[in-house]
Amino acid sequence: MKKLHKFILKSYAGPLAMTFFISVFILVMQGLWRYSGDIVGKGLDFSVMLELLFYVALQVVPMALPLAILLAALMTFGNLGENYELTAIKASGVSLFRIMRPLIYLTAFISVAAFWFSNNVLPVANLKFYTLLYSVRQARPELEIREKIYYDGVDGFRIKIDHKNPETGMMYDLIIHDHRDKVNKNVNVTMADSGKMDIDDQHGIIELTLYDGISYDEKVAFNNSRLSDRARQMYRHDEFSEQKVQVKVDGLDFSRIDENLLKSRDRMKNLDQLIVDTDSLIIVQDSITITIAQQAAIHQMRKARNRYSTDSLYNIAIDTATVLNVDSTFFALSDSQIRSALESAVRQARDNKQFIDERLSQYEAEHVKVNKHMMEMHRKFAMPIACLLFFFIGAPLGAIIRKGGLGMPVVISVFFFIFYYVVNTFGEKCASESVWPVWMGMWMSTLVLAVIGIFLTYKSATDSALFKSEAYQKVADKIKKRLMKKLKREGEDNIENQ
Repeated sequence: MKKLHKFILKSYAGPLAMTFFISVFILVMQGLWRYSGDIVGKGLDFSVMLELLFYVALQVVPMALPLAILLAALMTFGNLGENYELTAIKASGVSLFRIMRPLIYLTAFISVAAFWFSNNVLPVANLKFYTLLYSVRQARPELEIREKIYYDGVDGFRIKIDHKNPETGMMYDLIIHDHRDKVNKNVNVTMADSGKMDIDDQHGIIELTLYDGISYDEKVAFNNSRLSDRARQMYRHDEFSEQKVQVKVDGLDFSRIDENLLKSRDRMKNLDQLIVDTDSLIIVQDSITITIAQQAAIHQMRKARNRYSTDSLYNIAIDTATVLNVDSTFFALSDSQIRSALESAVRQARDNKQFIDERLSQYEAEHVKVNKHMMEMHRKFAMPIACLLFFFIGAPLGAIIRKGGLGMPVVISVFFFIFYYVVNTFGEKCASESVWPVWMGMWMSTLVLAVIGIFLTYKSATDSALFKSEAYQKVADKIKKRLMKKLKREGEDNIENQ
C-alpha cells in the first residue's frame, strides 16, 4: 500500500470512529427520550436498563452509519483542503479520484458489512427490543405513594397519606378508600394513625399493616330477610390497634413475554424469511381477490351450488348455463311472486355486499402486510447504498469548501441528513399507503442522493469554485454588464427613432 493511501486512510479512520459513536450516542438518547414514558417509574433492574440501551444502540446503527460517513468524509477532505495538503497532492499529478480510491474501497466494505448487519443482526435486535419493551409496558408502575395526594396504583383502592418517614418507610394519617365494589364505591373507608407497606414481588402480593385506626363499612350485606338485621348492618365501624390487609396484584413483578408472539412482524425477519412470507401473503391476497370476483359474478347462482358434488361439475354448469331473458321472466310473475322476488333480491344483495365488504377488509389487511414486507426488503438494500452515496457527497463537498473541524462540516452534514430523512420518510409514506409503487417510494431518496453525489463529484474533480463568493460575484458582474449594454442599446435606438 502506498504511503499516500495510508495517510488518507489514517486521516479518515479517526473522524469516522468518532462521528459514528457520537451519532449513536445522540440517537440512543433520542430513543430513550421517546420511550421514557414507558420506562420511568417501573422499578427496573439496572441489567434490564443496560439491555434496553444495547438494543436501542443496535437499532440506530442504520441511521447513525450514513451520517457518520458523511460527516467523516467532510471533515477529512475539509482538513486536507484547509491545510493545503489536498492542493499539494493534486499538484503532484494525483487526481481526486485516485485520492478517494482507498476510501471508496473502505466505504464499499462498510456498505457490505452494513447489509450483513441489516439482514442478520438487526432483525434479532428488533425482536429482542420490542419483546423487552412490551414486557416493560406490561409491568405495573413502581409503588410510590406521595404525601397529600391520592394514589390509585393499586387496583380497587385509593390511598392518601399526610406524611411519611423516608428512612423507615412508615406512613402517617392514612385514608384508604376500598373501590373493589364497582357498583357501590366509597362504602368502605379505613383511617389509620400510621402504617407501612410490604411488597412480595415473587407472589405479587401487597401487605399493608395499619396501626390505631377505624374502619367504616356502610353496607355489609343485603342477604338477611329481616329489615331490622339489614338496618343494623347498614352502618358499621370497627376500631383496631393493628390490622393487616393483603391484596393480590397482577403484573407487580417484571416478566418477559414469549418472543414467538412478535416473530411474524416484518422488522423481525431477514431477507430469506421476507421473500418466503411475501410470496405466501401474495397468494392469500390473490385468493381473496378470486373469491370476491367469483362472489360478484355468480352470487345469484349460490343456491345451485348444493346440486353438484364437485367444484368441476359446478364450474361446467356455470359455463354452460343458459342466459335467460330477465325482463320477460320477471313480468310474467304474479304480484305476490314479484314482491317475493324483490325481497329475496334485496336480501341477497345485502348478503352479497356484506360478504364482499368482509373480504375487502381482509384484502386490505393482507395488502398492508405485503407492503410492509416489501418495504423491509428494499430497506435492507437502500441503507448500504445510502452509506456509499453519502461518501460521494461528503468527500467532494469537503474538497470544495476546504473547512475542517466540527463547525461547518457538522452544519452541512445535518442539513443533508435532514433533507435525506425528510425525502425518505415521504417516500416510505407514499409506499406504505400505495400512492406510489413500493420500489419507487423506498428508492426515491437514494436517487436524489445519487444525483447530488454525481454533481458534487464532477464539480470537485474539475476544481469548481462552487462555494466561493468571488465566482458568484463574477457571474453577477457579467449579468450586470450585459443588462447595462442592452439598456444602453435600447436607449440609443429610441433616440434614433425620435
